[in-house]
This record gives sequence, structure tokens and C-alpha cells, in this order.
Amino acid sequence: MNLKTVEFSESFAREMDFKDSLAQFRSRFYFPKVKGQEAIYFCGNSLGLQPKMVKDYLDQELKNWAELAVDGHFQGEDAWYHIRKKSKPALAEILGAQEHEVVAMNNLSVNLHLLMVSFYRPTAERFKIIIEKGAFPSDQYMLESQVKFHGLNPDEVIVELGPRAGEYTLRTEDILAEIRNQGDQLALVNMAGLQYYTGQLFDMKAITAAAHEVGALAGFDLAHAVGNVPLQLHDWEVDFATWCSYKYLNSGPGNVSGIFVHERFAERPDLPRFAGWWGHDEGQRFAMEKGFLPMFGADGWQLANSNVLALAAHQASLDIFQEAGIQRLREKSEQLTGYLEFLINKISGESGILEIITPENRSQRGCQLSLLIHRGGKTVFDEWYQQGVVGDWRHPNVIRLAPTPLYNSFMDVFRFGKILEQSLKKFA
Repeated sequence: MNLKTVEFSESFAREMDFKDSLAQFRSRFYFPKVKGQEAIYFCGNSLGLQPKMVKDYLDQELKNWAELAVDGHFQGEDAWYHIRKKSKPALAEILGAQEHEVVAMNNLSVNLHLLMVSFYRPTAERFKIIIEKGAFPSDQYMLESQVKFHGLNPDEVIVELGPRAGEYTLRTEDILAEIRNQGDQLALVNMAGLQYYTGQLFDMKAITAAAHEVGALAGFDLAHAVGNVPLQLHDWEVDFATWCSYKYLNSGPGNVSGIFVHERFAERPDLPRFAGWWGHDEGQRFAMEKGFLPMFGADGWQLANSNVLALAAHQASLDIFQEAGIQRLREKSEQLTGYLEFLINKISGESGILEIITPENRSQRGCQLSLLIHRGGKTVFDEWYQQGVVGDWRHPNVIRLAPTPLYNSFMDVFRFGKILEQSLKKFA
């Protein structure tokens, strides 16, 4: 988007929507209402909207359950015994992975713990973990408890990287420098792929390479990156990752997570793991014998049989992603977020009320902009909600707005701009 041609006008927004090759997808989602009017929904970073196809996908599995009962595990087009395989092509495309490197299972926090069992193996010499300061609580609590599980002191093990004084985001050079500084003591880099509070997208390729250079592993929490930005986990040689599907993947509240495990670990039965029946070699699974033999690839980290209804809702959204294409979504995302950034800067001007703390460089962010509120606090957020803007408030004084390319429009951003214009007059 050429900033010289961008306008704060309804005609500009409508023209952009007219040119948008992804505009058709908006009609495939349900929008909530505020005071009886369709909301300006900028909260896909917390919970994605419901695809209208979800009901059909769920109804089909309910029909299978009603008509086939237990035989549904082995009969029908999508027999439940292999139902996990259906999501693999889309997940592999979204994550930049091989199909055997990904599997949908469990929830994010559960998967974090399961992966740590295999990939955090501290020794007397190599035991430290690097994470970004202010990581999402799921990551903080998981790491703290995992470190204690090994009889270690989190204060001595977990290295939290914070921005430089006066800055809001981390510099890649500082992350890489700290990895080298920890050197032989570093066991693991376990960061977010995209930081939930600031919206900063980390250079996962460079971070992974630096970790490997000092003999450490690199794993990422992709809760805010998956379905938001293009990923190439296989080519970047990331060791492992997990995510949730209810944000940008629009799979429903609390729905299924997934894991990525690089194929170099695909045939490593020696790796410690908490084993379960569904991770056992499916060719021998019904022999019901002791002696765990993990399946090839990420499937070998499964515990229990698949949640069929959850995967049905998940698939409804994944099918849309495959139709839209992650690269086209990224292109629109940059335009939408760029337009939002333009309007915020133009409208707030020198007022000193708002400050965008998400990186200005579009290659270092997804579709979320985090706004630091210097005056008015949550009153500003509440004012916007009363006008129909559904965003996200984060303590102590940040509003997160995420125009999501699958279902948000340029008119959404323009309408927000008009609300912002009126709102700031009250707090000037």
C-alpha cells in the first residue's frame, strides 16, 4: 500500500474492498452484534469468528455417530480412527511443514508440557532456558513448573529477555547476543513466535540457527502466529512448536491444539516422552501389549484418541484457509494493518493519547496493532466498545486491535477511524 495514495475516506475504503480478492470470505462468518448492530470485530487474536460451515461439519459427525455408533471408527468416508489425518495437509501448508511433522491434538498448555518432556533435558552443565520477558502466562507457568520438576530453581534457570530501556520490543540482535552469551549453559530457547502483548513477530529462523550453533534446541509457542503469518518451520529447522486453533484459525473456543516436531526426530523412540495409546504404532495398537513403540513423526506424541467433534469444527476453518491461501491472506493483512496504522497516526496526531508499540516494520508484525493508552485508560476502550468496536484490553494500559484478513474489511477499519476521531476529542 502506497501511503501517498491512502485516504481517510469512505470512498477509499470501499474501493479497496472492491479490489479485494478475498472479500467473498467475509460472508462465510457470523459476526457478533453490539447494541443490535454488527460489530467491528478486531478480536481474532483472542477468538476467531465462527465459520458458517461449522454446523454442517458438526452435523455430519453427529449423523455418523447416530447411524454408525462404534462402527464410525472404521466405516465411512472419514472414519474416526484416522480422522486426525484430514487436517494434516492444511496444517502443513499453514506451518510450512511436512505432513508427518504436524498433528492436531490436546490443548496448548498440555502440548507444551508434553514437548518439554522430550526436548528439555537439563544437565549439570547445560540447563538454562531463554524466553521473552512478559511471555503469556501459559508459557511462564509451564516453564516454571517444568524447571521445578527437574529439581532446579527457576530464578537460576530461566533467562527472560526484555527490551532496551525506552523501547517496547526486542531487537533480534539482542536475542542472538544473549543466546551466544549463554553458550554452553543453554539447553533451550522457548519463545513465542509472535508476542501476544506487543504483536512483535520474532525472527524464528535466526533464533533457531543461533540456538543450534551453541548446541541448544529451539521451540516456539505459535498461538498468535499460526494462521496469522506465513511460517516455514521445516526449512527454518525449528525443533518443535505448538499452537492453539481458536484465535486466527477460527476453530471455536478452547478447541484443539496441535504440535510440530521436526522430521529429524521422526524416528527417535529413545526420546523420553509421556506415552499414550494413540501415539503407539497404529499397526500394532490393537494387539494391546505392553512396550510402547511410537508412531513415525509428530503422531508419536499423541496420547488419546481424537476428539472427533472438535476436529470437525477445526476442519471447517482449515478448508477455508486452504481455499484462501496463506500468502494471499498475508498480503491483505499487511494492507489492512497498514491502513489501520495510517488512520491511527493521522487521527491521533500529536495528541499524545495513543502510541503504537507494535513494530512499524510490517515484516516484524502480524495483523495485530497494540496501542498504549497514555490518557483515559480503560475508559477509552469502553468508549470504543459502546460504539461497536470489539477489541481486547490488556492490563495495565494496552488495547490490542487485530483486523483479520479472512473476514475484516477496509470499511471496518474506516468505521473504526471515525469512532476513534470522535473518541479522542473527549480525551484531548
